[in-house]
Amino acid sequence: MKKIIAYIRPEKLTEVKNALEARTISEISVTNSLGAGRQKGYTKRYRGNEIEVNLLKKVRIEIAVIDAFVDKAVEGLIAGAQTGEIGDGKIFIQNLANAHRIRTKHEGKNALKSWVHKFS
Repeated sequence: MKKIIAYIRPEKLTEVKNALEARTISEISVTNSLGAGRQKGYTKRYRGNEIEVNLLKKVRIEIAVIDAFVDKAVEGLIAGAQTGEIGDGKIFIQNLANAHRIRTKHEGKNALKSWVHKFS
């Protein structure tokens, strides 16, 4: 099992969700975040003063998948988020030690999705 964390542009969220759903990945968590990277930021005027904004708005997506779906998830994230410009984002993949589904008490890969047994 893997946990995939991706930081993307906020305006690409719908495209990423659609690309993931096309690959049968629909269970995701999304949070707003701020970050600094090679994009650097920008300068704007606020009440007559110039301010440097170096923490830019991003969206953090978290997906837990069985190993068979890691490549599909990464492909979907890239397909939906890529513009070819600096600031497209990053994808991180971590090992996931365990998972529990509260409602059914399933554990491990069985907790991730009901169809998971087909791919084990």
